[in-house]
Amino acid sequence: MGLTSQSTGAGVLESELKINRLNQSDKLIALAGNPNVGKSTVFNSLTGMNQHTGNWPGKTVTNAQGRYRHKDKDFSLMDLPGTYSLSANSVEEEIARDFICFGNPDATVIVTDATCLERNLFLVLHTLEITDRIVLCVNLLDEAKRKKIHIDLEELSRQLGIPVIGTSARSGKGLDELMDAVYKAAEAAKVPSTDEKKLQEPLKVRYDDEIEQAIAVLEPYVSGILKDHLDSRWVSLKLIDGDDSLLNSLQKYLDFDLLSDPVLTQKLEESKSLLNDAGLDPEQFRDKVAAKIVSYAEKICSKAVTIESNSYHDMDRKIDRILTSKTFGIPIMIGLLGLVFWITITGANYPSQMLASFLFDIQDHLTAFFTQLGTPPWVHGILVLGVYRTLAWVISVMLPPMAIFFPLFTLLEDLGYLPRVAFNLDNFFKKSCAHGKQALTMCMGFGCNAAGIIGCRIINSPRERLIAMITNNFVPCNGRFPTLIAIITMFFAGVFTGPAKSVVSAALLTAVIVLGVIMTLIISKILSKTILKGLPSSFALELPPYRMPQIGKVIVRSVFDRTLFVLGRAVVVAAPVGLVIWLLANIYVGDVSLLTQCAMFLDPFARLIGLDGYILMAFILGFPANEIVVPIIIMSYMAAGSMLEMDSLSQLRELLLSHDWTWLTAVCVMLFSLMHWPCGTTCLTIRKESQSWKWTLAAFLIPTVTGITVCFIVANTARLLGLV
Repeated sequence: MGLTSQSTGAGVLESELKINRLNQSDKLIALAGNPNVGKSTVFNSLTGMNQHTGNWPGKTVTNAQGRYRHKDKDFSLMDLPGTYSLSANSVEEEIARDFICFGNPDATVIVTDATCLERNLFLVLHTLEITDRIVLCVNLLDEAKRKKIHIDLEELSRQLGIPVIGTSARSGKGLDELMDAVYKAAEAAKVPSTDEKKLQEPLKVRYDDEIEQAIAVLEPYVSGILKDHLDSRWVSLKLIDGDDSLLNSLQKYLDFDLLSDPVLTQKLEESKSLLNDAGLDPEQFRDKVAAKIVSYAEKICSKAVTIESNSYHDMDRKIDRILTSKTFGIPIMIGLLGLVFWITITGANYPSQMLASFLFDIQDHLTAFFTQLGTPPWVHGILVLGVYRTLAWVISVMLPPMAIFFPLFTLLEDLGYLPRVAFNLDNFFKKSCAHGKQALTMCMGFGCNAAGIIGCRIINSPRERLIAMITNNFVPCNGRFPTLIAIITMFFAGVFTGPAKSVVSAALLTAVIVLGVIMTLIISKILSKTILKGLPSSFALELPPYRMPQIGKVIVRSVFDRTLFVLGRAVVVAAPVGLVIWLLANIYVGDVSLLTQCAMFLDPFARLIGLDGYILMAFILGFPANEIVVPIIIMSYMAAGSMLEMDSLSQLRELLLSHDWTWLTAVCVMLFSLMHWPCGTTCLTIRKESQSWKWTLAAFLIPTVTGITVCFIVANTARLLGLV
């Protein structure tokens, strides 16, 4: 069939994934495992900073590659998506299966959780059907010890017929032994044991007699076709199962079109007839296969795992009975959200003021520098009053809240609470014909809606993924928090003093967030009944054990991976808009600037929805970065040629009141801030993730139309009732 190493198998995958080996002797290692087993910790500990990320070819699932050196040999480590099996029921499972089957890794490391080993063995036994070049990493032994769970690693190795290494990756314990085992596995034709003694053959699951007979009919012929490319027994099992995705992958990577062979097709029909005669339809066949693997996992763990006490498991269950209960689950979730916002609001005030003071002091020095150079005023205006001042606003407003919010959010994530949030909201999203995992992507949107859009990759259904992307903007990102907080503080919490002021502000902000969640559910329901019709898909939601977060690593990871990443993206987008704003404010037609003329044009429509032309213009100009909406409003009201900073919220309140702001204006600004178009970065992310300008336009228009409609109803209802 014209197979070459360059055109098929590893050649294709290495080219597509851009796996760069320093030399031919480099070893390629696959890293697999269930979600929440510490696989990323193992990957990061081994590769350090020698890693990079990208996307799997044609997929929106991220891949991570890293390099490490051990015993004078270079290793390339491919971090596969977290998955529970290799049945290809999701994009993640298909990717993991294809890389193990066709990427030709020299060895596969499967990371498991020592506290729930039996469940993790399902993936191990699945993988053993494909390859025997496996090293089993039993991670989180420190947690298992605290929970009085003892793993007999030698017995587990004897049962599985592969090397088994125990690790506590967060502390680095056992990683040297793991690298030794991987080195031996990659070097040897057969995987040696950890104690240098020859193991028995790697374990292969034996199924019920009727299934084994069906496999026996097909396997000899499959073996003759595949030769040594893949395990013929496993491929025969998948053919009987009707796994079309494997057939497509065989065609893509090995140029084998198995079903075009008439003899193989006949053998396949004979196998299926045997199963039918035994009373096994396709669904029953799959159930029996899965049940047998589970049975093997139970038997292995009964010999290798000893639990002295269930006290820790009982404690987890007791906590879950409260945090996921119908009575207390939602109130506690809202309370924690309010607490996070209160800490963020209270903690960000002083750092924001200090950072703003520092950055605007630099502006004064820049002004003096340009004056000494004798540059024209318009150059100073564009570069300093336009671009630099915009960037100073974005950084001083965004950085402190993100530096507080992201670590708190990551702490809840590491603690294991976020899956409980998804559990609590799953029923609401299901009633909206959406996916329960949308709750997690919605939470990601609190930090940055673009990050929330990327997080939608965890949703397997394309329809439900689109719903999640379109509605993600209904939860305010970190860039919209300053606007919401400022308005709440000036118009609604201003009557309070001392600690009560920040508490009321946090409570009102939480109420706004709850409204955003409600709107997310309503719009998801409408979309699922109109342009994105369909039934909600089911999914298995794992509630991982509660773990004590590593606070130091959480802070470092959240600051570098999230805070600075999002801030950097905002800075890149905000710089050009600073130039545009300065030009609009300083180019005059007659006696009126372009900014004022645009605001006057928009004013009649803006007043219909409770705003004014300047406010609506500020939202339009804030498209690249939501943080600059308030500065543009200040600049417009003061008829200044550049963005200005008010010394206090009381001064800002007086300015707004002098321009006819009322409580209704404040409410409509908050509602429109909550429900309007996504920022430029988020729109570009939606385009990249959906691969469609049509759905990007939908994601732009749907929240915008919703915001306009809600503001129109609120504003005109209040006017009709004479409340303003």
